[in-house]
Amino acid sequence: MDNLTHTAVGFFLSRAGLNRWTPAATPILLLAANAPDIDVVMAAGGSLNYIQYHRHLTHSLIAMPVIAAACVLLVRLFWRKEFPWAAGFLAALIGLASHLLLDWTNAYGIRLLLPFSDSWYRLDVNSVVDLWIWAALLLGIAGPFLARLVAGEITSGTLRVRYPGRGGAVFALSFLLLYDCGRGVLHARATAILESRIYRGVAPSRVAAMPDLINPLHWRGLVETADFYVVPEINLAGEFDPTRAEVIPKPDPDPAIDAASRTVTFREFLRFVQYPLWRVLVVPDREGAKEVRLMDLRFGTFMARAVVDARGKVSNESFTLGLSPPK
Repeated sequence: MDNLTHTAVGFFLSRAGLNRWTPAATPILLLAANAPDIDVVMAAGGSLNYIQYHRHLTHSLIAMPVIAAACVLLVRLFWRKEFPWAAGFLAALIGLASHLLLDWTNAYGIRLLLPFSDSWYRLDVNSVVDLWIWAALLLGIAGPFLARLVAGEITSGTLRVRYPGRGGAVFALSFLLLYDCGRGVLHARATAILESRIYRGVAPSRVAAMPDLINPLHWRGLVETADFYVVPEINLAGEFDPTRAEVIPKPDPDPAIDAASRTVTFREFLRFVQYPLWRVLVVPDREGAKEVRLMDLRFGTFMARAVVDARGKVSNESFTLGLSPPK
């Protein structure tokens, strides 16, 4: 998820009751709820380095105690008063767990079991940025403030709230939990619809449903068969017609693909790719040369490229972010 969501969840966890464990709960939770994304510094090494190390060890279970201890230590360096280390450490673990759980819900996924396994785990129920979650978090912040403002006017400023902001925090966290559970049910329904259909006379080998940014009832399907992909749009409030879906053929086996897949760029990208789409294009100004492209159908913005000459030698390779997929 985005860091605005992570920050708000850390803040609400403190307001919901963890600030009674230790007076330093809020800074600890704000730090811990964002700490795994320290791996963004890997972008300094280039796009491929970023894709390789983003959501890497900092998003794994084995790193949680180390990162939690570092968060508590950092807060203690700037906190003027003593606070219980055990309570602070436990609060940091909860903040870190909130980050991993939120990242687990979206299509990008996390690698929880590094360094023992580099398998990706994802639920595909939320977008990385979810506007409904943003709205609930904003209401959780603004609601208590407006309520105190109105109550203060009515009671001439004599009203005192024992735990200010707790109601809004509980509301926001409860909404987030129920919302994700609800989206999980809708996602299961979407994937069941995809699995129950035949596409061009072929049963799907696997399917996925990607969430819409705004409409929880709308999903982007990914259906894979041996020879092609199908990309249908699913509206759970209406009928599903698989014949109207986009069909993307897979390329025939090609030595150029084999050559490109052996390069460092493609090997590293293939660690990330879940739904690989290969394209082989003729290079017009070089006899016998081909350009090989690889992208992940989940995202149209990550692409690996290589030029393979007529002898099967790769002359250059690259990885880029922010490009649209080739047609």
